[in-house]
Amino acid sequence: MYVVLLRFSANKAQASEHMAAHQDWIRRGMDDGVFLLVGSIRPGQGGAILSTGPTPDELHARVAEDPFVAHDVVTAEVIEIDPNLTDPRLSFLVN
Repeated sequence: MYVVLLRFSANKAQASEHMAAHQDWIRRGMDDGVFLLVGSIRPGQGGAILSTGPTPDELHARVAEDPFVAHDVVTAEVIEIDPNLTDPRLSFLVN
């Protein structure tokens, strides 16, 4: 399981230029079952993704394909989590 933090960076002003492609990238991640949750980091600091399924290398490759990452609109940090205990609603995340 992973948390991906996408924090605005040097080219934040170009976000609108790449927004449609970024949203398509998000939809592909959701459709592929790799992204479980996508949301904004408040207030206006970027975005966050909860992900499961791929290997770390596969996820890093997918994140690199995000147009926001490719055009330095955001910087990405991938945090790998090994879930040990969850609320029953999230039990599918425990190995």
